[in-house]
Amino acid sequence: MKNNGLLLICFGAAFNITAAENSSAELISLKEKVNRAIIKVEQTEKDLWSYKISRYEDEEGDISSSIEQYSPQASERWLLKQLNGQLPTKKQIERFTKKKQKQSKTKKQGSNIQIKLRELIDHQSLSLVSNDEKSIVMAFNVYLQKLGKDSIGKLQGQLIYQKGEQFIETISIWNNAEFSPMFTAKITDLAITFTFSHINGAVLTKQIEMKMKGSFAYFSEINETSLDVFSGYQYQGK
Repeated sequence: MKNNGLLLICFGAAFNITAAENSSAELISLKEKVNRAIIKVEQTEKDLWSYKISRYEDEEGDISSSIEQYSPQASERWLLKQLNGQLPTKKQIERFTKKKQKQSKTKKQGSNIQIKLRELIDHQSLSLVSNDEKSIVMAFNVYLQKLGKDSIGKLQGQLIYQKGEQFIETISIWNNAEFSPMFTAKITDLAITFTFSHINGAVLTKQIEMKMKGSFAYFSEINETSLDVFSGYQYQGK
């Protein structure tokens, strides 16, 4: 009887080791899928696509909107098509053009503020949330340098990998505790969602939504919402 009990314990231990090895192998495989999906984003030549952006912002009740057009082959790559539901004035177009030229110059100097997925997603911390026929959901730790050191350990993320076209379809980021990105500023609620489209092998931004609440200088309230929707993608390369 004692021998039978010992045998069952040995079988149980062996089963647990095998299950752990299978689980580890699965996680390694899933991490590699995510890595290849990130490479697909990195290899997409975004500057060779024309597209439209519809922007909406609400800062403490101050609402603004715009429609912009990007055309890589045009003499003026960026055009302001609409501002707050109206055709823009000449001065508004001039301010918009100068702003875009400044942003383009900053990008060429290597100071582009756009977030890179490889920096956003902590590859080592990836863990499986769910896995079905259509998609894989994985969680990861987040650290964005522009949000300051106080945000370390207070931000978490989740991605949805679409199996059919093998790309990252959605990335969500949110905070699990309040943090201070800079002196006298406090963020109590932060939620950012990136959505992507897969077009002819390219992975392109479809939507960026951000919601943020907090305070600044102890007295000023932070309550911001923004939504950028990208559409009308057309490849302009050879």
